[in-house]
Amino acid sequence: MPELTLDHHINGAGPEPGATDPAIQLDGVSFGYVASSGAAPALHNVSLAIANGEKVALLGANGSGKSSLLKIMNGLAHPTSGLVRIFGEEVTEQSLRDRQAAYRLRRRVGFIFQNSDAQLFSSTVREEIAFGPLQMDMAPTDIERRITDVAGMLGITTLLDRAPFHLSGGEKKKVAIASVLVVNPAVLLLDEPTNGLDPRSQRWLVDLIVELNRAGKTVVTATHDLDIVPEIANRVFVMSEDHEIAAAGPANEILADMDLLLKVNLIHEHAHRHGSLIHSHPHHHSGDHAHVHPHEH
Repeated sequence: MPELTLDHHINGAGPEPGATDPAIQLDGVSFGYVASSGAAPALHNVSLAIANGEKVALLGANGSGKSSLLKIMNGLAHPTSGLVRIFGEEVTEQSLRDRQAAYRLRRRVGFIFQNSDAQLFSSTVREEIAFGPLQMDMAPTDIERRITDVAGMLGITTLLDRAPFHLSGGEKKKVAIASVLVVNPAVLLLDEPTNGLDPRSQRWLVDLIVELNRAGKTVVTATHDLDIVPEIANRVFVMSEDHEIAAAGPANEILADMDLLLKVNLIHEHAHRHGSLIHSHPHHHSGDHAHVHPHEH
C-alpha cells in the first residue's frame, strides 16, 4: 500500500466536539426486525462504550447482531429500547429529523458496508466520492480538493472517471472507503470489510485500518475473521448467538480464550485419532483450512 498521508482536508484541523465523552456509548440497547413470522430479535440489552481514538473489533458468528449494532451506531437503525450517544449527543429517530443533528452524525460517523455494490450508485467514481460533500453543501473547490486528496491517498486517481460497477471487488472497496473518508469522519464503522476480497486487497485493507487509527480515527470493525483481529483491534466485544455481549476485553485475551470462542461459534473443534489417542484442535470459521498432523505426540 502507498504510504498514507492525510492532510488537513482528511485528517481534520482540531478535536472533535465532545471528544472528552466516549465516541460511542450504548446503554441497554435492544433491537429487532419485523418479519412475516413476527419480531426477529437482533440485539438484546447491549451496553458498551468506545473511547475516542480506539480501534475495536466486534466479533461474533453470522447472525449474532454485529451488522445491526453498526447500523445503530450510525443512526441507520434505531433501538426498540435503550440509549445511543455519539460524542455525548443522544441519537434517536426523532433527533435525526433535525437537519443539523443529522448533519453532525453523518459528519462524525462513516459506515462502510460489507457489500460495496450496496453502497455505490453513481455513474462515475468521481461523482461517488463527491456525493457526501455535496449533501453537506461544501464549496465546489473544497470538494474537488478533497476528492484529489482521498483518491491519491487510496491509489484510485486513475479510476475517477470510470464507472464503479465495472471495477474489481478490491477497487470497489477502495471507492466505498473513499466516499466515506472524503467527509473526514471521526469514527469509521466497517462491516466484514475483508469478505470477498483477494489476499492482496485484504492485506491492503488491514494496513489501511491500522494507519487510519494511527492518524486519530476511531475504528470499529465487525468481523468473524479472527486472523486479522490482532492488527485491527486493541479491544474486542464478543457477540453471542443470543444477540448479547458475551465478553469484552483486550484482543489477545479474548483470542486466547478457546472455550469462549467455541461457545459463541467463532471456532469449532476438529477431533483426530492417533492410534489410541483422540484429541482436538480448534479451527476458525473464516475459510478453508488444511490440517497438518504430526505422526508422534
